[in-house]
Amino acid sequence: MNKSDLIDSIAELSGLGKKDSEKALNAVLESFVSSLSKGEEISLANFGSFKVKKRASRKGRNPQTGEELTIPERNVIVFSAGKSLRESIA
Repeated sequence: MNKSDLIDSIAELSGLGKKDSEKALNAVLESFVSSLSKGEEISLANFGSFKVKKRASRKGRNPQTGEELTIPERNVIVFSAGKSLRESIA
């Protein structure tokens, strides 16, 4: 499912028009980005949670040359599915 499909699904399930559904989805996504960039956790009951974790630097290897290199530390977004979501796809 891509963003366009998601907008269509929101419009169908909510009874909103496509433009209103797109505005709503964009607002939710902007809120997610804003909260995660501040380091806040997002928890949605019966769905799951998103949080930012710091991945430590590590040693890697250039696959073309075989040269060893250091991969710097960075922040990554982690999603943990809620119990209801896990059970519904099992």
